[in-house]
Amino acid sequence: MKTSLKIAGLTLRIVALASVLLFLAGCNRISRSLYLSSYDRDIRSATKAIETAQDNAHRAEAYAKRGSAYSEKARYSKAFKLISADEYDHLFGIAIKDHDQAIALDPNAEAYYTRGVAYYDRANLQAVVDGRLMGTEADRKAWFNPATADFKKAIERDSRLYLAWDRLGLIHETTGELDQAISDYSQEMALNPLGRARLADAYCTRGGYSSSQKEKKNDAAIADYEKSIGLGGTADGCSCDPYNPLLALYTDGQRYHQAWGVVDKARKSGKWIAPESLDRLEKESGRGK
Repeated sequence: MKTSLKIAGLTLRIVALASVLLFLAGCNRISRSLYLSSYDRDIRSATKAIETAQDNAHRAEAYAKRGSAYSEKARYSKAFKLISADEYDHLFGIAIKDHDQAIALDPNAEAYYTRGVAYYDRANLQAVVDGRLMGTEADRKAWFNPATADFKKAIERDSRLYLAWDRLGLIHETTGELDQAISDYSQEMALNPLGRARLADAYCTRGGYSSSQKEKKNDAAIADYEKSIGLGGTADGCSCDPYNPLLALYTDGQRYHQAWGVVDKARKSGKWIAPESLDRLEKESGRGK
């Protein structure tokens, strides 16, 4: 009897779990359908605005909105494998035609920026088909090129468009052009607080690159890690950690006073320091924790 009850209880739990999974799967399908419906509504609304626009400025704005809706619909559908590669190319092509028309009617900063976002999103879309990534790194960079050109044109028309500086920085950081990324984020920081976090991360990333080269540039790495910390660099798992590698560089160079300074900064900021690094520093410096 007890065995039967256990089997019955297990069966009920399995059925309950299966029901939950089916429910969640249904929720996912519903949420995806809602997302796609929202893009279709935006497309219809923008189409109506194009037809009723009284001047080129408003018509251009409507074309840009419709282009963004087509681009987002294509990106979302491809990311969740709801459409084929050919259908994605078709939707993306429609999006770019709309953006081109918007720029032809009114070549303002926002028009260039929105088309740049479409190119940027395509570059970042790495859909997996049969276990393989679609496209190559060269393909990805090829899509970054027109995105970069559009963001630069947007900035030429409005140098205070911080989102364009942000996207430029992200592109340059992704393609390993860290000096340029730091320049982009510095411009952004002057306009929006987001730039400060981006800049801290870029300095930290460049510091890691310097310290990993064959001819290690430790002084340059230390300077970048210090700048990152000064800007509020974090170690939260989502961004580059400047504290632990900087501590290691100072300890390696027997610069124990500076090493303990890093530990103090980390503690005051609530940042994590690896216990083994702290133990090593304590042992080599002869100072207690």
